[in-house]
Amino acid sequence: MTLNLNFVRSQYPVFQNPETAQWAFLENAGGSYVPHQVIERLNHFFKYTKVQPFGLFDSSVAAGEAMEAAYRCLAELLNTDPDQLTLGPSTSMNFYVLAQAIRPGLKAGDEIIVTNQDHEANIGCWRRLSEFGIVIREWQIDHQTGELDIEDLKNLISSRTRLVCFNLCSNIVGTMNDVKAINEIVHNAGALAVADGVSFAPHGLADVNDLGDDLFLFRTYKTFGTHIGVMWGRRDVLAELESQSHYFNADKPLYRLNPAGPQHAQIAALAGLGEYYDALYDKHFTDSSLSRHERGVKPMKITLDWLKQHLDTDASLNEITDMLTRAVTLAEQAASDTVGPDGRASNGA
Repeated sequence: MTLNLNFVRSQYPVFQNPETAQWAFLENAGGSYVPHQVIERLNHFFKYTKVQPFGLFDSSVAAGEAMEAAYRCLAELLNTDPDQLTLGPSTSMNFYVLAQAIRPGLKAGDEIIVTNQDHEANIGCWRRLSEFGIVIREWQIDHQTGELDIEDLKNLISSRTRLVCFNLCSNIVGTMNDVKAINEIVHNAGALAVADGVSFAPHGLADVNDLGDDLFLFRTYKTFGTHIGVMWGRRDVLAELESQSHYFNADKPLYRLNPAGPQHAQIAALAGLGEYYDALYDKHFTDSSLSRHERGVKPMKITLDWLKQHLDTDASLNEITDMLTRAVTLAEQAASDTVGPDGRASNGA
C-alpha cells in the first residue's frame, strides 16, 4: 500500500504556509509538527472554554468534557484505561515526581539501577535518592557500540534491587532495547521496571499492556501533540505510590501524581491526536472493526514501509532495519576527502 503524502501534508497547517513548507527539521529535541485536529481543539478551548473546568455552568462543563475526551483518547491509543494515566507538564517533571512518590517505600541499602544510555530525566531524579541511603548502580553501555548488554544487567541486579530504570529506544544510537527481555529479568528479581519511552514513541504506538513495563513515560509533543508528559502505570503499582498532589486529590487517579494543576487546554487538545490517527487510517483502510490502538498502528507501518522503499541508503543515510531493533535514523556525512588531525573535515564541512 502507498502512503498518500499529499493527504498527510494536508493535515498539517505548517505545510500550507510557503515560508515553512520548505523546511524539514530533523531535530529530535524540537518535537514534531502538529496536525490541524490538535490545533483546532487547542484554539477552541482557549476561545470558548478558558474557565475552571468541571463546574456547573455550560462552558465549564464543556471544558471538563474536552479534557475527559483527551484522557479517553490517549487511553484508547495506548490500549489502557484513563485512570492509569497521569498527564503532567513534561516527562522530566513526571520522572521527578515519580521518584518522590516511590521514595517513601524505599529504605537505606535498597538499590536502583540506572543506565548511562538514558536521558538525564530518567537518571538524575533517581541519583538524588542516594541522600536517603539508596544505592544507585549503573548499567553501562559498551563504549565501542553505545549498546547495553543484557548480560551486564544480569550481573548488576540483586535481591536488593527495587527499580531498574531504562529506555525503550536510545536517543543517542537509536537502538530499540529488548524491553520484554529486560522486564523478565527485572520481574524475576522482584523489582519494578521503569521505562522511558520518549524516543520510542515517535516510531511506534505503544501497547502498554503488551510491553510489560510497570511504569511507562513519554511526551506528546514528540508525537504530534501539545507539550504534555504522559505517565502510565500498572494499577497495583500506582496504588502503592504516595500521593504528590493536594490532600483532596490523594484518592483521584488522574491527579494524585501531579502536584500542579493540570494544563487544561493542552490536555484537551490531545483528543485531536485520535482524530488525526483516525483520518490517516480512514484514508488508507476500510476495516472499521479495529480498536483505536490498532487503527493508530496501521498508518505508522505504512510510513515505515514507505521509508524503506524511498530512502536511498547509499546517499549518506543509515540503512533502515527492523523497527523492533533500531529506530529510523537519518545521519549526515561530511563532504570531505580528507580529515584533519583534530577530526574535522579539511574543507570546513
